[in-house]
Amino acid sequence: MNHMASVEMAKAGPRPFAAWDRQPYVKLGALGAELPPPGIVGELQATLHAFAERTMRPAGRALDRMSAEEVIADGSPLWDFWRGYQSLGIDMATLATFTPEEMPFVFTILFEELGWGDAGLAISAGAGVLPHYMAAKFGNDFVGRTYPEPMIGCWGITEPDHGSDSIDPGRQIFHPQGQYGRPNCVAKITDGKVILNGQKSAWVSNGPIAELGILYCAAQVGDGPPDPQRGAVVVVPLNAPGVSRGKPLEKMGQRALPQGEIFFDNVTLDIDHLLVAPEDYLKGVYAIHAEANALMGASFVGCARSAYEHAYAYAHSRRQGGVPIIRHQDVAKRLFHMARKVEIARAISRRVTTFNLANDMPSLPAAMFVKTTATQHAFEVASDAVQMLGGNGVAREYPVEKIFRDARSSLIEDGCNEVLAIKGGMGMIDPDLLQPTA
Repeated sequence: MNHMASVEMAKAGPRPFAAWDRQPYVKLGALGAELPPPGIVGELQATLHAFAERTMRPAGRALDRMSAEEVIADGSPLWDFWRGYQSLGIDMATLATFTPEEMPFVFTILFEELGWGDAGLAISAGAGVLPHYMAAKFGNDFVGRTYPEPMIGCWGITEPDHGSDSIDPGRQIFHPQGQYGRPNCVAKITDGKVILNGQKSAWVSNGPIAELGILYCAAQVGDGPPDPQRGAVVVVPLNAPGVSRGKPLEKMGQRALPQGEIFFDNVTLDIDHLLVAPEDYLKGVYAIHAEANALMGASFVGCARSAYEHAYAYAHSRRQGGVPIIRHQDVAKRLFHMARKVEIARAISRRVTTFNLANDMPSLPAAMFVKTTATQHAFEVASDAVQMLGGNGVAREYPVEKIFRDARSSLIEDGCNEVLAIKGGMGMIDPDLLQPTA
């Protein structure tokens, strides 16, 4: 039975057993064991899929073989991607037109399709929207009025001396004898101004190309020392005097995603650029990480799906022992578990996004479920795809070699999965269930 027929049957209800084919077979759809989304959400999914196939995949393959400097140069396929993506019109105004019931599907399908196209470019698109998206979430209209879309954004939080500990300003997972040490970037808040000094690490996604940044850093109020636990969230126009950038980073995977250092030398901004004040910094870190982990998870559902689909097609066309290799038991079993992992990752992405968008507050541990599950499964599915293709799996002419490298990077970015698991577990502690100490 073809996919459209299965959709029509689902609308009409299940057929009686007697009407089944002698050898029952149901072909899963583009979104696996899930019916196509209805109405405008389905139209969006089809548009995104076409864009991912026609623009993102060719651009991602080309960018993967270029140097980091070439990736951001004029005439690079990176700019073809950005022009195409911006032409889709996916901005704050468009997102506001969807109903609360539609939004979980819109969010997860958007980033799944982008991740299916190219993981690095999907993260570039996700980071690109964060300054405007988070400003809207915090009810700040200054950013939208002053820096209209489209602008390419970035999120600067990690520093040369501070990686995953940057997401733990509350010190929930610090060793008892641990110290944060000297912050590499400080926002001094004084006399109606915010003055930025220091740097963010080479891992700032879109750092070499971004026009607007959302900066998370230690805060200094008055003459007191900088305090990473009472930090600041500042929206920074990256053409401001005193802003400079390092070289784009050469790296193993997600090479289509430009990453690089950003430096601040007495960058002075009006206080309106302060999105979150020091007293609310813990809230600010919680908020953006809940969003970013969900975004990462949905993107790597798409990455896992891409690896699986390449392996599935190859298993039907490649012959060994006189038959297509999908006829061999181990290949069939491997494909089954690959598909199962994609389904699990998609299901938890939809489920948690629905919960977090409907709840009074998002659950950060639940968002961490999504990021850790989807990225781990993407890595495992991509690894299995390489193994299934054998020697071809490590050849650059086959896509799974690149997808594997892209997926491997995801286990580290946005907080390494090991730290997220510890912090997520600590975040699940219910103070009402703890026994009072004597």
